[in-house]
Order: sequence, then structure tokens, then C-alpha cells
Amino acid sequence: MPTSITVNIHEAKTHLSRLLDQLGSDDEIVIAKSGKPVAKLSSIHAKRKALPYGMLKGKLKAKADFDAPLPDDVIAAFEGR
Repeated sequence: MPTSITVNIHEAKTHLSRLLDQLGSDDEIVIAKSGKPVAKLSSIHAKRKALPYGMLKGKLKAKADFDAPLPDDVIAAFEGR
């Protein structure tokens, strides 16, 4: 179960190594300044939530000619001509 703890900036600076050691894959550490959250530390190995397959079905539309060749002036601009 993910946990979240909040620490002030001074504690984060003083105990950064200890805080990182206790950081689990789903945990986060919120760093606050004057009681207001300003940053969040989380593991780079955090599990990502899988998005449901097809969740955007019917919500995105592409023009019929979205894959048509680009106009010559646009190609020339990309090629630096």
C-alpha cells in the first residue's frame, strides 16, 4: 500500500539519505515550505498504473487527409531551403 509522508525543507536537507532509504517503490515524500507542499520525491521504479485499453475510443478524431504529403514549401522549410 503506497504511503506518503510530508517533511519540511530543513528535515529533507538534513536527512535526505535516510528518507531515500525508506522510500518504497509506491511511496512518496512531500517536501513542504512553511507547511505548503513544494516538491515530491518518488522512486524511479514506481509502478505505473495501466491505462484501460480503448479508454479514448471515440474521443479522438483525425482528418481524412492527416497522412497526405506535405506541401512543397513546408518540405523546403524542413530541409533548410
